[in-house]
This record gives sequence, C-alpha cells and structure tokens, in this order.
Amino acid sequence: MIAIVALLLALAGATPAAAQHGAPAPHGDAVQPAQPEVQAAAEAHGAAEEGHGEGVDFMHHILDAREWETPFGVVHFPEPHSWQVGPIDLTPTKHVLFLWIAGALVLLLVLPIAAVARRAERGRTGGRRHNALEALILYLRDQVVMANIGHGGEKFAPFILTLFFFILFANILGLFPYGSTATANISVTAALAILTFLVVEIGGMMALGPKGYLGTIFFVPKGMNPVAGWAMAIALAPIELIGKFTKPFALAIRLMANMTAGHIVLLAIISLIFVFGSWAFAVAPVLMAVAITFLEIFVSFLQAYIFAMLASVFIGLIRHAH
Repeated sequence: MIAIVALLLALAGATPAAAQHGAPAPHGDAVQPAQPEVQAAAEAHGAAEEGHGEGVDFMHHILDAREWETPFGVVHFPEPHSWQVGPIDLTPTKHVLFLWIAGALVLLLVLPIAAVARRAERGRTGGRRHNALEALILYLRDQVVMANIGHGGEKFAPFILTLFFFILFANILGLFPYGSTATANISVTAALAILTFLVVEIGGMMALGPKGYLGTIFFVPKGMNPVAGWAMAIALAPIELIGKFTKPFALAIRLMANMTAGHIVLLAIISLIFVFGSWAFAVAPVLMAVAITFLEIFVSFLQAYIFAMLASVFIGLIRHAH
C-alpha cells in the first residue's frame, strides 16, 4: 500500500510538469520571425518535450539504470567502465546495488540461524523466529531437495536454499518504495540459470562418470540391436543436447517474465486514473492495485520456490539418468 501511495504521488507530479512545459508564451512578448527550418525543428522539439512530460514511462521503473531515486534525491552511479577489470565492466548500477542488498539480507538471515542451530546442538534451544525459519528450511530440504534429488541430495541443499532466499529477497525488494526488482533483468536471471546449469551438469558428471555422462547425450536402450541402438542414439543426440540448454533458458525466461509482468500490470492499473483525468475514478484502480500488490508478494515467494524446485528436479534427473 505504501508503494501504491508513493507511485500515485510520483505520477501526480507529472501533470503539473506537463502543463508547465506546454504553457504558451505571454502575449506581451515580441516574437521574432524565424526561418521555416528552425521553426519546424522548434515545433518538433516542443512536441517531443510535451509528449515526454505527459506520458508515463513504464520501463523506467523496471529497467536497470545508472541512477537511483531516493526520498533524499537521486543517487548517481559511476560512469560505465569506471570499474573495469580486464574485459569485464564491474561498474555498479541500480540492479547491481539491489543484488548486493539481497545477498546481504541472505547472510543476515542465514548466519544467525546457523549460530543458533549450533548452540541448539549443545542443548540450548532457539526462539520463535529461529523455530519458524528452521521449519521453512527443513521443509525446503526434505520436500524440495531430498524429494527430487534423492540419495546424496544433502550435498546440494545449501546451494538450493541459497538460491531460494536470494531470489526471494531480490523479488521482494522491488515491492518497496524506491526499490527495484533485479530479477526482472534478463541478465540477472540468465546468470542464475547458467550457475544452476553448471551445478547440474558438473554434479551429473561427478555422479555418473565420463562414460555415464555421455550416456545422457548418446542413449542406447538396453536389449536393442547395437547397430539400430547407436543409429538412434546418434540421430537423437542433437535433441538431447538441445534439451540440456532449454532447461536454463526456461528458468531465466520464466523468472524474468513473471517479475516484469507484475510491475507492468500494477503501473498500467494506476495509470488509469490519469487516462480518465479525474480522481473520481481513483477508487477502483487503487483497490485493484492493492490486490495486485498482494498477488505480487505471493508470486515473489512462488517464483523463488519454483526456481529452487526445478533446479532440484534437474539435478535429480541427471544423477539418475535413464
């Protein structure tokens, strides 16, 4: 609700600015005649300025930027390539900042729980907050990690749990005023998907060995004629290989699309107030926006859960291939 109020105030400021941009010049001022080319350019520039002032840029609230709007003013990040390390540009942006915040929140959540759990092993019990978070962690370990990976899945539990909490915090941060959803950036979701892909494939290679891992690409059914089996394996190998890359692709697109769509729907509903040009129509859009906000909170948890669950499923599939 706080985010909706802040958004209404921000959007309401666009109307006076647009009116100021579009205000005609006083009649008392003398206007010098201008050349046709200069006059046409000036009219085009004025139309562009007026259109920019009146419109609401949805993508400005979703895309990455090199500035961060705060209640105390705009924070500008360093210029591109300021933090250049070889061919890699490590210059921070708004989404990078919120990724750092999400990572710090994960550490602030997990490290105290681990310390309390260590003390609990010596006979000291934790408080209510520890018990609630421990129940969530045990549920994810038993019902998501172990249920889908099976024997040996406990080795992957820290990775899956870290994925879940990191994505959850990155999703939730975009719902706060002046926040930003880094998981709406395809670069972020692609990096998470590539990391999951490496864990899946390397974990499968370690569990199956080189020969067994190649069997996930060139699969020859048992009991089949060797010639026919290898012919089928070679024919289906491209499909098996493509299937390995479609899994991280689906992970990246699913998370990015869901987090982007929710923000666009929320902004579109709020903008109905300004489309009709009257605050009399504000009640229905605000009520719908509140409902969408609660839905986005649910989607934030759901998408973190789905990403963690699918990562567990992919690890289990390759470890017990065919």
